[in-house]
Amino acid sequence: MTRLSDVDPRAWAQALPAADYAEAYLEESWSASLHFEDSRPEDIASGSDRGVGLRLLRRSQGPAGFETRFGSLNGLDPAAAAKLSRRLADHAAAQPPSRRELPASAERASHPVLIRPEDVGLDRKIALLAEVDRTLRAEFPQLRQVSLTLGERRKAFLLLNSDGEARYEERTHTLFAASITAEKDGMLQTGHEVIGGIKGWELFSEHEPLRLARGAAARAVAKLDAPRAKAGEMPVVLAASAGGTFVHEAIGHSLEADHVQEGSSPAYKGMVGKAVAAPFLSIVDDPTLPFQRGSYVFDDEGARARPVAVVKDGVLQEYLYDRVTAAKDGLPSNAHGRRESYRHRPIPRMANLYIVPGKDDPALMVKELGNGLLVTRMGGGQVNTATGEFVFEVDEGFWVQDGKVSHRVRDANLLGVGPETLKSIDRLGWDIGWGIGTCGKDGQGVPVSDGQPTMRIPRMLVGGRHD
Repeated sequence: MTRLSDVDPRAWAQALPAADYAEAYLEESWSASLHFEDSRPEDIASGSDRGVGLRLLRRSQGPAGFETRFGSLNGLDPAAAAKLSRRLADHAAAQPPSRRELPASAERASHPVLIRPEDVGLDRKIALLAEVDRTLRAEFPQLRQVSLTLGERRKAFLLLNSDGEARYEERTHTLFAASITAEKDGMLQTGHEVIGGIKGWELFSEHEPLRLARGAAARAVAKLDAPRAKAGEMPVVLAASAGGTFVHEAIGHSLEADHVQEGSSPAYKGMVGKAVAAPFLSIVDDPTLPFQRGSYVFDDEGARARPVAVVKDGVLQEYLYDRVTAAKDGLPSNAHGRRESYRHRPIPRMANLYIVPGKDDPALMVKELGNGLLVTRMGGGQVNTATGEFVFEVDEGFWVQDGKVSHRVRDANLLGVGPETLKSIDRLGWDIGWGIGTCGKDGQGVPVSDGQPTMRIPRMLVGGRHD
């Protein structure tokens, strides 16, 4: 079986559908996951996959600007792909322009991996999670559930298109997640931790799973004796350690070009060149950051990645584009066309989105908070991109009284409207913290990272207890 890295792009020339633009996205991947629960391996899975996705674009007079045809096949058979290509092209009913020849070899990119995850034995992986589980249960008798997950994926793709481009990239992702539940007198509290990046098993020499899971367990147990957070409007400081959930959910999705063009992000439609935040605030999405979970050299349409300043000095600069949405606005793609696999068509997605650090002292920001909420860990959340309304859980928060951290609180939520909250941020710390995840959109999941410095929001609605 020919490896994808050894494929001659010219052998696939006839597989490119006839259209104004055509592409073949060849992919091979290997993945494995290990889920440990109830002190035993609960689910062990591994597998590999190979396939190709074919897409043609033909200019049209419709609102999308293009007619799109897409199909996919299991396996990497150029003859079968050429057959599918002809079926797709039949529907296009257009005489395609001349197609540029494909090169004999692709432009190549990869990310350094010191220890391939598949080279680490399953017994060693199970032993690692068993040790974490055993240690946590011995140290924290209040624990009722310890859920641990190891995830690994290696993916290679070859993007060929009718512009004569051939781009190849390999990516390896490794992840560890801990979800801990503690109980006291019938009350349950949780703590979460997740780490990951575009690297191999060496991830765990840099971030010890036991230490991370112990932190999650300690938070869950500590919340058992914490009072419920006060409800109401108050000043809030989001610490850098809270990660970038806020910027990703409340702002990032609203800056993806398809949401703007479809009208599901009205707050930012037509706002390029206009102020959307304070003049000291900038937001960047940078897929080129080394080792971050959302990093890549080429996006899944073969465009070379670069840092994109979507907001600079408070002014909206551009949206996150793939090829189709960029063409609709008369622009080139800024390399944010991403897809889960060869079975999916690319759409605009975030990669590593973050708020650029400011100049304020994080400790002084807390001291000058007065009475309010300090959030040091964010939990899950929901956002409506059409309205910008969001609700985020607080995994770890503290009540600040007269500028001093008074006590831990539990069961807090943050509520607001993304564009309004973005405008209200009045302080940015010089630090930065990161979070990771798998971002879901239109039925596709892609790896992402998001970051933010410590920041202050003078007035924010907090859900909790009512006195």
